[in-house]
Amino acid sequence: MNLILIAAISLGLIALILAAILYIASKKFAVYEDPRIAEIAKVLPQANCGGCGYPGCNGFADACVKAGTLDGKYCPVGGQPVMANVANILGLSVSDAEPKVAVVRCNGSCENRPHINQYDGVKSCAIAASLYSGETGCSYGCVGCGDCVTACIFGAISMNPVTGLPEVDENKCTACGACTKVCPKAIIEIRPKGKKSRRVYIQCVNKDKGGTARKACLVSCIGCGKCVKTCPFEAITLENNLAYIDPYKCKSCRKCEEICPQGAIVALNFPPRKSEAISMVDGQTEGR
Repeated sequence: MNLILIAAISLGLIALILAAILYIASKKFAVYEDPRIAEIAKVLPQANCGGCGYPGCNGFADACVKAGTLDGKYCPVGGQPVMANVANILGLSVSDAEPKVAVVRCNGSCENRPHINQYDGVKSCAIAASLYSGETGCSYGCVGCGDCVTACIFGAISMNPVTGLPEVDENKCTACGACTKVCPKAIIEIRPKGKKSRRVYIQCVNKDKGGTARKACLVSCIGCGKCVKTCPFEAITLENNLAYIDPYKCKSCRKCEEICPQGAIVALNFPPRKSEAISMVDGQTEGR
């Protein structure tokens, strides 16, 4: 009995000593966390998409507090309303950020880019791209396995069963950039949404020379440079046989779209031109 009592007392003393040591250690090595971090985390959408450039919403909240400024900080999911709440918590001002959206820069549909072979492996763009150049003659275009669809947690991307290409629902897209990170061909780009959601961009990433590119895809950029010479705002550059439109310099005059011999330049959400509108009216009249 005495041995049991001694053992119990000994264990109790050891437990008390260890508890005291842990208490002292917790106080000595305690890490202070600014309470504003938790406040900001509460107003964030907690999507943890990484679109802000930080590891999750808590990482973004921590960065905002420690930086002492919101310059260069933006939550693509919550947008301006959420950033206004963050600014209010920190007592800072936040400038209006231009909304952005994901853009698919490939128009190599089944019609425009005929298949010359068939991939019969795991349905993954990353795996398919690592094994070979693709099912068509264009080694730069969309692989079509839908990794971007899987990566988008907002359901903003879907594969068109007719064209075999991904399509972005701009009403659901938050420009988090998850799709751009998983695309092995880098055909998806985050661009400014534009006024009234109007955007002009080159829907091609093929860097082959003109003849080779045109043979692979009927609507590929052939690097002719006509759009570069036509643009009055110097918004278009030509590098490695591929033209690119700078969204921050582009004034949406659409002169480049008219002159492109390949139809590789897309003007999205614009009203029809006068000539197009007349053609539509004439077509309706003839239909009657």
